[in-house]
Amino acid sequence: MSILGNEVVRREDPGFLGGGATFVADLDLPGATVVRFVLSPIAHARIESIDTSEAVEAPGVVAVFTGADLDIGPLPAPNPSFNPGHTRPLLADGVVRYAGEPVAVIVAEDHAAAEDAAELVIVDYEPLPVLLDPETAIGSDTLLFPESGTNVVCEIGDDETRDADFSDCEVVVEGRTVNQRIAAAPLEGRAGASMWDENGRLHHWSACQGAHPQKAFLMQVYGLASEKVHVVVPDVGGGFGSKGRAHAEEMLLPWLAARVGRPVRWSEERGHNLVGLGHGRGQIQYLKIGGDPNGRVKAFEMRVVQEGGAYPLIGSFLPTGTRRMMCGVYDIGSVGFRATSVLTNTTSTTAYRGAGRPEAAAAIERAMDLFAAEIGMDPVDVRRRNLVAAFDDGFTTAIGTLYDSGDYEESLNRALDAVGYAGLRAEQARRREAGDRVQLGIGVAVYVEITAGANREEYGSIELRGDGSAVVRTGSTPTGQGHETAWAMVVQERTGIPMDRVEVRWGDTDIVPSSQFTGGSRSVQLAGAAVWDASDKLVEQARTRAADLLEAAVEDIEFDVAQGRFHVVGTPSVAVGWGAIGAGVVPDDPFETVSDFVSERPSYPFGTQVSVVEVDTETGGVTPVRHLSCDDAGVIVNRLLFAGQIHGGVASGIAQALLEEVRYDTDGNPLTASFADYGIPSAAELPSFERVELETPTPLNPIGAKGIGEAGSVGATPAVQSAVIDAVSHLGVRHIDMPCTAEKVWRSIQEAGAVP
Repeated sequence: MSILGNEVVRREDPGFLGGGATFVADLDLPGATVVRFVLSPIAHARIESIDTSEAVEAPGVVAVFTGADLDIGPLPAPNPSFNPGHTRPLLADGVVRYAGEPVAVIVAEDHAAAEDAAELVIVDYEPLPVLLDPETAIGSDTLLFPESGTNVVCEIGDDETRDADFSDCEVVVEGRTVNQRIAAAPLEGRAGASMWDENGRLHHWSACQGAHPQKAFLMQVYGLASEKVHVVVPDVGGGFGSKGRAHAEEMLLPWLAARVGRPVRWSEERGHNLVGLGHGRGQIQYLKIGGDPNGRVKAFEMRVVQEGGAYPLIGSFLPTGTRRMMCGVYDIGSVGFRATSVLTNTTSTTAYRGAGRPEAAAAIERAMDLFAAEIGMDPVDVRRRNLVAAFDDGFTTAIGTLYDSGDYEESLNRALDAVGYAGLRAEQARRREAGDRVQLGIGVAVYVEITAGANREEYGSIELRGDGSAVVRTGSTPTGQGHETAWAMVVQERTGIPMDRVEVRWGDTDIVPSSQFTGGSRSVQLAGAAVWDASDKLVEQARTRAADLLEAAVEDIEFDVAQGRFHVVGTPSVAVGWGAIGAGVVPDDPFETVSDFVSERPSYPFGTQVSVVEVDTETGGVTPVRHLSCDDAGVIVNRLLFAGQIHGGVASGIAQALLEEVRYDTDGNPLTASFADYGIPSAAELPSFERVELETPTPLNPIGAKGIGEAGSVGATPAVQSAVIDAVSHLGVRHIDMPCTAEKVWRSIQEAGAVP
């Protein structure tokens, strides 16, 4: 009987909940020192001087360094298309460009000594003009890097698809919307540790999303050969994309370890995390949509301004993902896209859950609502009128994106039936007619996203031990998703070896020969497929050994996966299991199979999310009362893990729509540098989520699975924003930017002038 699709309890959880997990901060590193960075309190300034004399003499301090002491750097640019003059030093190089940039570093015996010494470093700053508005920054005379001559990081868009054709459109609507900056805020902030052994080999531990990508950065920064760098990723307390690439602070740790001649370790405090770990989103969108009065959309165009922050990270390149997914689930004849990524005196933007795809969904779904409002049609009817018809052999959008399989109308139908859409509209009409203070809003978003969009290969191996148990080595790096459970399930599915006899190892460049960045919802369809393939190879390899044990020809050996036993055709009563196969294993000749699975192209999961909110028209307060999602991710491996990913994604999507926003004052001082100010959601702010399942297997991997980790954040955000606007649209409100806080909603009602 198949184990796939069952609700198998996560086997990782006892360790996480019972204190058995090992994070970077838990590592036993004898003689290790503690690192603490001194951060700039202002957003843009020239450093006139740094006085470290008192800090150097403070109790427990081992060393203090500034940018003037460094002989390495800068941080490698994450993309070759970026302006080469916008590179980041590992410590400020005479100019600070955002509040929170490290200007000095303390190495001390313990955290208390490091913290106290940091307060003794005196920095003389000469303030410079501050750029916060990315649209202003594009043509500003104030330059973050004067020698580069521009604040523009890169332009995205090609000549053929820069402009859409609206000549055949009777109705054209335009709008401006903002995907605000948000913080990833993982439970575990950034953390790392470094030491050099007596042979000059670097050993580095990192709370990141891929050991080998981190190793590659270390090799590049320090000019080291591969065999001279060993990276270990232990348990990681969340990443969401923000820990996917090297950060300047962590890249400095090996240099510090070499200078003080001892191991060093660093775990950032929350205040540093909220201003130092890259932010997500930060995209301004100008939308133009056109079609006919019957609801048929014929053209759609986007102009994007992307905040890069002070130093360009991958966030500056994410409009490419927005461009790729800009058509969403709709069959639109003509599209156009242009984007400009620009520097500002703020924290850099990077990948965060969805990374470019939530921005695309927010844009097309907002545009569909604007178009529906303009022609006076139900927004669901407009969507249905324009959906791509069901397909299972590929569909290419007007922007050139090739989807693998989908049935978008089926997801819409299932979601609307489950939520009782007609009844909700009737209740909304009743409240409007009665002039109720608390109005009902319904938002619907039909979404599609790309998963495994880059680095579409992954390593997996399985080794049979002498007792018949197995060891899986995977290139994937879990940050809370449940990989250990999922890969053990795959092994049991293909080999019959029970899950509790399957050990899963990852995150060590000495025992796993290759790995990619774990993100973009790529794990099951790539790493899981590699484990699947290696498991099948193990069965075939074992078939030969079983033939010897049963004194039969290989072609006469059958495998009963349910029992995990091999037998001769027609005689199932005489069989050998994995224990007998493993008994012949010797240390010098491991019984192991390997897969480097490659997917020819990405997969495109999809779904429909429905948000139901209540809005108090006197206060602007928004209360989510229902949220339902119908999500396709191909074949589901574990329904419990699937539900967990949906819940997490939906929670982050609702939070962006209603609560979360990184904010600065006019001088560039961060106003959201603690959880007292930054509005992350708790269970009290969220409704119970309702789910409807839909499976459309992809042909791109043997499991038939697509990604699911980011789907909730792609679909939930536009659904909730739409619901809030819908609740007060009869009062003349046309648009509210996220987050839809009570103040924003109240002001929009007042400005519309139709007070209930």
